[in-house]
Amino acid sequence: MSTNTSRTAIFTRRESEARSYCRGFDTVFTSARGSEMTDESGRTQIDFLAGCSSLNYGHNDPDMKAALMAHLAEDGIAHGLDLHTGAKAAFLDAFERHILQPRGMDHRLMFTGPTGANAVEAAMKIARKVTGRQNVIAFTNGFHGVTQGALAATGNGYHRGGAGMALSGVTRLPFDGYMGTDTDTADLLAAMLGDASSGLDAPAAILVETVQGEGGLNAARAEWLRRVADLAHAHGALLIVDDIQAGCGRTGTFFSFEKMGFVPDIVTLAKSVSGFGLPMALVLVRPDHDVMGPAEHNGTFRGNTHAFVTARVAIEKFWAEPGFEADIARRAGMVEAGLRQIAAMVPGARLKGRGMMRGVDVGSGALAGDICARAFARGLIVETSGPEDEVVKILAPLTTPDALLQQGLDILIAAAREATGAARLAAE
Repeated sequence: MSTNTSRTAIFTRRESEARSYCRGFDTVFTSARGSEMTDESGRTQIDFLAGCSSLNYGHNDPDMKAALMAHLAEDGIAHGLDLHTGAKAAFLDAFERHILQPRGMDHRLMFTGPTGANAVEAAMKIARKVTGRQNVIAFTNGFHGVTQGALAATGNGYHRGGAGMALSGVTRLPFDGYMGTDTDTADLLAAMLGDASSGLDAPAAILVETVQGEGGLNAARAEWLRRVADLAHAHGALLIVDDIQAGCGRTGTFFSFEKMGFVPDIVTLAKSVSGFGLPMALVLVRPDHDVMGPAEHNGTFRGNTHAFVTARVAIEKFWAEPGFEADIARRAGMVEAGLRQIAAMVPGARLKGRGMMRGVDVGSGALAGDICARAFARGLIVETSGPEDEVVKILAPLTTPDALLQQGLDILIAAAREATGAARLAAE
């Protein structure tokens, strides 16, 4: 028995069958820095997964780590429920000065339980309480979490099947582009909202991702999103943007909807909001919709003070400084160029996504999976997404040095060349 097999046996023996990512990356990781992870054999992999966009600033950023270690050394508050703490005050001040005020946003911050799904649950509850309505409009291929309320808004059949009961309170309509380029699905939304006999119950909210991460990197057009926002407000509904995966710079700006001509009533954030991979989720809500009473939505771990410490550093280090968005744009251009090379290998392949949330639809889950497996064998961690896992999806840290980013792209291109060649031989 190999050392790797013996070390991973404990996971097979004792960890639930619900485990997922480890099935594609079968090794034991022991350390990580920046955009690289190292396993117990000493082999280093370039990380294009980044905790599924939870590590937008890479692993173990030295400034965040130093601040966290100093907080620990000084016996700083570790767990504070929703008590006032110095760490929370510093985070709120940084978020207000560097994120909200420059964007003209007056939203309040609601700290929920530490997962993105919990933020979505809270956002839906707020909308229902504000409007007195129950129905939430969500979209095909959307993914909002797998707790019961969020799962009702999630489109994926596999995940919905895990509920074990009927999922209600959500009406699903086609996302931008779902019915092809000749059909504007906002027209259908407008027609159904405007027709008292359409059967569409008046919505409390319209819940949307500007780029559908798990759904296959489907990127909505700015004009479509503006229309959806206008329709929500015209019909008395709140607009909720789920920015859990697409936010914190992943699409090029801190919020994915910036410069699109609208501001949501509610925004959900999680994943990279802590900056360090520590659990933290937020609901941003406009003051007139801040209707939850004390502890009406709560969670024991809504006061992760360690996450407040690192989140403040992330904001001050990256978002308070000019030039960070330009760095993201430059690296996004490198990713797009690499993906275009892969797309040229596969007839009908399409580039998907926006910013540093990009991928290529190769038309087959089997092919996409083979590309990712061959990439891992060559030293690159990269995943798939989409209804049939047909999209090779790049979520490299936004801070990946250019040379390392190019090295990872070269590995992916080589893996794609090898996988497409094998697929052609198998078809002959």
